[in-house]
Amino acid sequence: MNIKPLADRVLVLPAQAEEKVGGIIIPDTAKEKPLKGNVVAVGEGTKDEPMILKEGDEVLYGKYSGTELELEGVKYLIMRQSDVLAVFNK
Repeated sequence: MNIKPLADRVLVLPAQAEEKVGGIIIPDTAKEKPLKGNVVAVGEGTKDEPMILKEGDEVLYGKYSGTELELEGVKYLIMRQSDVLAVFNK
């Protein structure tokens, strides 16, 4: 990966939206935007807010959090660490 987020920002790979719910196939236009994903890269943090997230963390974020960007054909979100609501325990 050739990108490193600055300060307290993280790069998140969103999880795939569900294709099938209870035997019903959902068309692309009706799929909900996923609210969880995996942290791919993290910044250094700031002196007021050290970085707690690390690469590989599975996180939950707000519906309208982050900025979408596409790198090498893959869609990512870049957001501040404070936009992350929770980290899933492994």
